Amino acid sequence: MKIIVLVKEVPDTYGERKLDLETGLADRAASESVLDEISERALEVALAHAGSAGSAGDVEVVVLSMAPESAAATIRKGLAMGAASAIHIADPDLAGADLGLTARTLAAAIRRAGFDLVITGNLSTDGSGGVLAAMLAELLEVPNVTALSSVEITADTVAGTRSTDDAAMRVSAPLPAVISITEALPDARLPNFKGIMAAKKKPFETLTAADLGIEPHDLSVAASILTAIAEKPPRAAGVKITDEGDGGTKIAEFLIENRLA
Repeated sequence: MKIIVLVKEVPDTYGERKLDLETGLADRAASESVLDEISERALEVALAHAGSAGSAGDVEVVVLSMAPESAAATIRKGLAMGAASAIHIADPDLAGADLGLTARTLAAAIRRAGFDLVITGNLSTDGSGGVLAAMLAELLEVPNVTALSSVEITADTVAGTRSTDDAAMRVSAPLPAVISITEALPDARLPNFKGIMAAKKKPFETLTAADLGIEPHDLSVAASILTAIAEKPPRAAGVKITDEGDGGTKIAEFLIENRLA
């Protein structure tokens, strides 16, 4: 079985986040870049299955990322955690790609590598699009099971639980398939020294858009266009309400005025 896990380098959640006012893209120099936590959890799902007695040692886990060349070290963390190999799509022409182009590029890489199961997070902490898994499944023409809070993988199916406000649904799909997981899944393992050293010798393939058959025309025609961008205005001073017997009325009026009630 071959499991491909999508991983993404993102600005540190606890660092400063800014947009480049010239391009509208994230200013990745504003803070340290890290492997997205939801990506780590998705990788942990694959590695846990690969290490289980039921897998019989025949599970290959591959990490896949579309990111700038500078993200190579971050992607290698996936190898240090235990993935067998990595695929890095690094092409300056893909900078600022919208979700449509990103999905087409990733789908081309997944087809090229071959797969039984693709695992992603439900949404990244920077873009928060939350639709990539569904787009990939559509392009790959395979079932899509989303927002799983538990995952069970067998030789020919994937199943799990999807939690909602009112209930928990049991869902499943035949393989090959694409699934997305939530933060309800366990924390990822930490790379140990042995894993870090082993990662240096594991296969690490770097691809361009041309390698994947993405034509120059595809790169120049965006399905979504940024029309305007402005820096977030400074936070205004709050409103202080002094209770002189009419505090409740003032609070209600404030909430109504600001469309909060």
